[in-house]
Amino acid sequence: MREIIFFSNNKNKCLEISKLFEDIPIKILSLNNFDKIKSPNESGLTFKENAKIKSSFGLQTFKKTCFADDSGICIEAMNNNPGIKSKKFLETNNSTLDAFNLILSLVDKTKKNKAFFQTSICLSLNVKEHVFFNGIVRGTITKNIKGSGGFGYDPIFIPHGYKKTFAEMTVEEKNSISHRSIAIKKLKKYLLTLI
Repeated sequence: MREIIFFSNNKNKCLEISKLFEDIPIKILSLNNFDKIKSPNESGLTFKENAKIKSSFGLQTFKKTCFADDSGICIEAMNNNPGIKSKKFLETNNSTLDAFNLILSLVDKTKKNKAFFQTSICLSLNVKEHVFFNGIVRGTITKNIKGSGGFGYDPIFIPHGYKKTFAEMTVEEKNSISHRSIAIKKLKKYLLTLI
């Protein structure tokens, strides 16, 4: 079975990814399978650039095919921010709850509740060959924080066509429609052509 590295130590992301790969003969390893690995500085200006920085670093570190994702939420009331700084936005506020309350108050004040999650995945096959896969899911910001599942901004995002936030969905429900699963399905289709 072919092994590929997913350059992430985010346990929630790794769980989502491993479930999405259960049906094909490729073994996904993550940074959690190795001793502590230093992560590169994500200095890109786009999701795509940051994904490539991580996957290239993983390729050089492990000498194996590697992929990485960079994801974030773009909120209309915040001029499509925090975007690539989504993780930092949660970390720089006192708590996730404070960050959510700030977003909810901005949405309430501006009456702009549209938002979308975006994922860019970079698959680094060798030093010169990098392939990109994107996924976007559009929806709205809730009026209240809802649900205890998922991670990140999941408790305040309802995808179009649904009444539940990502955090109120099971992993399987979220995986059937999420931005990450859209990009991963494209990646899987491409990987199957290489086997």
